Amino acid sequence: MQNGLSFSHIGLYVRHIDNMERFYTSVLGFFVTDHGSLPGPAGNIQLVFLSRDPDEHHQIVLATGRPETLDFNIINQISLRAFDLATLRELYERLLAHTEAYDIQPVTHGNAISVYFRDPEGNRLEIFIDTPWYVNQPMRVAVDFSKTNAQLMESVEAHARSLPGFEPRTQWRARMATLMGVTN
Repeated sequence: MQNGLSFSHIGLYVRHIDNMERFYTSVLGFFVTDHGSLPGPAGNIQLVFLSRDPDEHHQIVLATGRPETLDFNIINQISLRAFDLATLRELYERLLAHTEAYDIQPVTHGNAISVYFRDPEGNRLEIFIDTPWYVNQPMRVAVDFSKTNAQLMESVEAHARSLPGFEPRTQWRARMATLMGVTN
């Protein structure tokens, strides 16, 4: 990792904090680590701190104050890395069963297998696993989660091999480390 900064957490303004807390805990498996309120310019702001890592007090903060009539969500996506393909599949099935999750799209980018979806307030999230390959980005095609793990990985690899820039992730990482001045 490059010295100086590393990503820690994100905060989201929400309309209905109880619904959002329930979604992030019951569907995505986050735990409430703290909650409370702070004074804000328009009154008290309710806060819920969520984490899936005991080394991180919070990875997501939910805060009241999102306007009811916000016509555009400036968040493109919030991406969460799944432990493995089995975990990604489990979360995909959980999303399909949860009525508040919508716009669920399993895809590959060649360098990852992802499931995109919207939370109850329309924020787009991505859960993903990396593949052992790199391909030029952007690239996005649908994948079929009805395939077995072996069939899915085989089809993702075959497609990735046909794309510009295909190389093992280790080679891509070595180039990026040189570019960023990171030594191992």
